[in-house]
Amino acid sequence: MGYGKRIDTLCSFLKRAESFADVGCDHGYCSEFVLENGLCDKVIFSDVSKGSLQKAQTLLARYVKEGRAVGVLGDGFYGVPNDTEEVLIAGMGGSEIVSILSDKKYGFIPKYFVFQPMHDAEKLRRYLVENGARIERDFTFEDGKFYDLIVGGKASGERQSYTDAEYEFGKENLSEMPDAFKKRTEKQIKNIDKYLLQPTLQEESRAELAKRQARLKGVLHGEIK
Repeated sequence: MGYGKRIDTLCSFLKRAESFADVGCDHGYCSEFVLENGLCDKVIFSDVSKGSLQKAQTLLARYVKEGRAVGVLGDGFYGVPNDTEEVLIAGMGGSEIVSILSDKKYGFIPKYFVFQPMHDAEKLRRYLVENGARIERDFTFEDGKFYDLIVGGKASGERQSYTDAEYEFGKENLSEMPDAFKKRTEKQIKNIDKYLLQPTLQEESRAELAKRQARLKGVLHGEIK
């Protein structure tokens, strides 16, 4: 696809849909991918940043002129119909994505979604499972930094089963142990080692860090599910 590993990974999970929204579109690369590959006849791309939206407007100018793409300057799902079939939200915090989904005026759970939270992935997982969504893919990948990817959609059956550890680390990460997840966890353990060497560290903080480190080691050893 040629957008770089992070964007290419996101695009690889986008599929044919009647309607598609790229929320927090930034440059608009994912919207371009959807349009160029015939995955959707009409796209809504939105961003709260006027500068970012203008970048996307420039990239997608041909599709805007043809009436196949519509840019929206606004926050969250503003300007996005609540029957939009497929939604991408990437590069925001998990708490911010939850705020978008739960907004009383504009929020909804899409039929199909691709979410890439920059942090607070646990909070996003909990909200999705507890509010009528089903998570189909949930794993960590690497592209210079580590990213979590959560793919799924509106659930039609009974509530999905998630353990506290699966909420915290990701169901697929615990069952499949992808290399990026192992590498990130090992890095977190090493960072805690450095903190524990600090002589000025208070005992309460030392105990909390040691507890966290033990949990991370338990994850790597397959002891925590």
